Amino acid sequence: MSTNVARTDAGWWVENDGRLTRIKTDATTTKELLADRPAVEKAASAPDPEGPRLADVDLLSPVTVPARVVAQMVNYRSHAHDSGFDPGTVPPAFFRKASSSVCGPTDDIRCPDHVGFLDYEVELGLVIGRRIDVGTVVTEDDLADVVAGIVVTNDVSARDIQLTRTQFYESKSYPTFTPVGPFLTLLDGDELAALERLRLTLSVNGEVRQNNTMADMIVKPVRALTLLARFQPLDAGDLVLTGTPGGTALKAPGPVVERIGALLPPAVKWKAFFKRQAGNPHYLKDGDVVAATISDPLRGIDLGQQTNVVRKPVQRAAL
Repeated sequence: MSTNVARTDAGWWVENDGRLTRIKTDATTTKELLADRPAVEKAASAPDPEGPRLADVDLLSPVTVPARVVAQMVNYRSHAHDSGFDPGTVPPAFFRKASSSVCGPTDDIRCPDHVGFLDYEVELGLVIGRRIDVGTVVTEDDLADVVAGIVVTNDVSARDIQLTRTQFYESKSYPTFTPVGPFLTLLDGDELAALERLRLTLSVNGEVRQNNTMADMIVKPVRALTLLARFQPLDAGDLVLTGTPGGTALKAPGPVVERIGALLPPAVKWKAFFKRQAGNPHYLKDGDVVAATISDPLRGIDLGQQTNVVRKPVQRAAL
């Protein structure tokens, strides 16, 4: 049975029906908390009816930093179509995000003043439960041991930086570009085996932009973790983002436009591309409210809702 763990300035809590029960632990990091599972289980087994109301506390990211933050690229069939790729031929690919990009589930998303095309990507985050050494082969039987829990994440992206500089690391690593939470949802083996039932949704100002299940995923977690372990270790408390469904603001140009663009010098091509993108109303604007959820109602799994407001710098008129 899943357990929702929350984090505040005052410590760690188990959430139950909108109330919080304190976890009596000395853990200050996610890694330390995962090593103190008896304390989590004790709090989960004895909910405090007088505990703080979830709505009355300020939640922090349940994934503490520093930690490795790794993400999968183009990992849903619908997103591959949006990006102009054939889902059957997209190779598995990963990139790193700075752990300083992690923020809480209700923090503002702060857009740097030089970024013009800010995008959203709801993603399921895997929180690693034990060290995975280079060369490890992860199997379905190992998954419950390797993955301690899951979280809602948003891989916020500065598309103009990402595309013109082919710079994934910078474009996705600005502070507040990885909202995480509200909960670290701890799962058992049967629940982890049914992850593809989870539904990911993201809305902007109440308009649903992304809505799909993990059944649309191309590279599943077991294979993804094995591929990652070919070249880098992972530790307990590290975070792996597993890709986003279709519905982001960024869409690939049509085939005719793409063929024409291939004939242009890069600077001219990108200038023309972003001139067209300027008319796309789906890029995030100042004051937009981004809400993301992941759940499986039939199994009673609900990772909660993160709600973040976009803040862009005030543009001052030239003197």
